Amino acid sequence: MIGTIVNVASVLTGSTIGVLFRGKFPEKVQTTVIHGISLAVILIGMKMAFSIEKDPDILLVIFSLVIGAVIGELMGLETRLNEFGEHLKERFGGEDDLFVQGFVQASLIYCVGAMAIMGSIQDGLNGDPSILFTKSLLDGITSIAFAASTGIGVAFSVIPILIYQGSITLAAGWAAVYLTEDMIRIMTASGGLLITAIGLNMLGVSKIKTGNLLPALLVAIFLTAFVF
Repeated sequence: MIGTIVNVASVLTGSTIGVLFRGKFPEKVQTTVIHGISLAVILIGMKMAFSIEKDPDILLVIFSLVIGAVIGELMGLETRLNEFGEHLKERFGGEDDLFVQGFVQASLIYCVGAMAIMGSIQDGLNGDPSILFTKSLLDGITSIAFAASTGIGVAFSVIPILIYQGSITLAAGWAAVYLTEDMIRIMTASGGLLITAIGLNMLGVSKIKTGNLLPALLVAIFLTAFVF
């Protein structure tokens, strides 16, 4: 699990640096920085979303999102995520109004994507953490910007990173057998749309409940297995 451990360390380091710079610039500068970060997040999400290749891919992504949204709403995942964030805020965040936002958004961005999945599988199967090392570099850099704008909540995204990537690494043998390239492609495209939605939320142009869309990633696996 060396790759995940390095990933956690990079986010913690980047978040610490970001928090040190928080509030050091005028509000208008911070607002513009947040807008810039939001656009970059949208770009990352769109790049992932355009990973679709075959004709059924778009329909699979649509059905994954629709079914996932129903499951997520019934389970109240967005509310549960926010409640967990609020619990962390009460213990560690003080009066930071952006704590929960930073925690939830960073958690989703860092855990949704092919690098998190494939990197963890490769680390678990072959002891090769190279993909996660690359992800760690990217996450570390972005965590500086996120923490500078939303605060220490970003640092606590290491909890879902550790659980999510650690679990995949430990179950790498099973994952490598059952997760096909088609499944990962549809998961990546669906996850890309979730990340795009996060970017839009950060810009303030929408209030999409991205947490309630998370089941779409699991739904994508089962639908893809049925079609392909």
